[in-house]
Amino acid sequence: MLALLGVAQFMLILDVTVVAIALPHIGEDLGLARDTLTWVVSAYTLMFGGFMLLGGRLADLVGARRVVLAGLLLFTAASLVTGLAQHAPMLIGGRIAQGLGAALLSPAALSVVTRTFQGEELNKALGVWSALGGGGSAVGVLLGGVLTGGPGWQWVFYVNVPIGVVVLVALTRSLPAGLAAGPGARLDIPGALLVTAGTGAAIYALIDAGDRGWASAPSLGLLAGAIVLYAVFVVVQRTSRSPLMDLRILSRRPVVFGIFLIMVATALMISVFFLGSFYLQHHQDFGALATGLAFLPVAVATIIGAQVAGRLVGGVGARPIAVASMLVAAAGIAVPAFLQGPAPVILGVSAGAAGIGAAFVASSTTALAQVAQHEAGVASGLLSTFHEFGAALGVAVVSSIAAASIAGSTDAGFSQAFMVAAGTAALSAVLALLIVPSSRLPGPRPDHNRRDTFS
Repeated sequence: MLALLGVAQFMLILDVTVVAIALPHIGEDLGLARDTLTWVVSAYTLMFGGFMLLGGRLADLVGARRVVLAGLLLFTAASLVTGLAQHAPMLIGGRIAQGLGAALLSPAALSVVTRTFQGEELNKALGVWSALGGGGSAVGVLLGGVLTGGPGWQWVFYVNVPIGVVVLVALTRSLPAGLAAGPGARLDIPGALLVTAGTGAAIYALIDAGDRGWASAPSLGLLAGAIVLYAVFVVVQRTSRSPLMDLRILSRRPVVFGIFLIMVATALMISVFFLGSFYLQHHQDFGALATGLAFLPVAVATIIGAQVAGRLVGGVGARPIAVASMLVAAAGIAVPAFLQGPAPVILGVSAGAAGIGAAFVASSTTALAQVAQHEAGVASGLLSTFHEFGAALGVAVVSSIAAASIAGSTDAGFSQAFMVAAGTAALSAVLALLIVPSSRLPGPRPDHNRRDTFS
């Protein structure tokens, strides 16, 4: 079951980066302008991030099994539609449906993992989950290059169909019925609409900031709108009889730092993948296939880092893993900041990816290992939502810093962007040392009334 859920999650994360390599070929075949091509990526990210918390809450209410199967079915069908697309509306519509399916599947699948495994087994399971999720981004670059350079960009989407069907049939037989919140629970529709709109506005503001600048009126307006929507959401949650989420979960130090760490780790991962692939293709004249193959050691390093962390975290605790992972990431990412050329970029990104893979394990074990079962869906939704926040934030920041280099006029912007990423990782290591709980994992899972707050 863990293998099947991991493969499903692998597909969802892979779909974020696999399309990036294929974009120029998609635009050429379908005659799409740059703005339209941006939406091929943004539509998926917006839906994936915007509906994640809702997907997690649905898993708590109606059972994770139903939500996992529904999300996987929608994602698989949407992948087929997207591959068959002959024009922009069909292509972007398919990406929207893919994102919605992913938003249902990802948090529900993670909640199944946290409910099924406990103690040391949970740490190892989260290590597998993080390895497949983190490795999916790197493999996306590799697979995107292989498929685009081979059978064509359509297979970037078609490849999901046979895998999705096999996994769907297997999960139908292996998934337990799941736990629902209870007969009196109901979905908080106003809360769901507010948090989805707020998250979508925030993620789109970050995407827009990367294109137009951080001080642009649309970006600032969207960020302001997101803040207002979140404020109203908080008011609604405090007055609702069946809130979408118990806001007290955000008073727990492990949960807060866990979601912070996954946001930083994802931002770093997407940033260095974006910078590395763009540098190789546009400044070193690597083709799509060569760029994909160059990212093979990056994928392997990510998986190894996550697996090592998953085996160690139960014995040494989350704090040492979080600190060490961010220090390794900082050291690796700093290499291409000082040394230019394909070899330093690939080696540095690979070393950084090993640390980032370990950071994913530290974040998930910190946030989820002691979450009660009735909160598993919402906690998984929070973690997954901030994963998407991190992806959008990372691309927005590095595309702003490296704008001149992306335009092709100089390599200096790449060095500056890598340096900012390395500094962010180093600062996160310091914060992890100060904030991550020092207790070792596994600890006793809390009952429904326990509250591990900052106090």
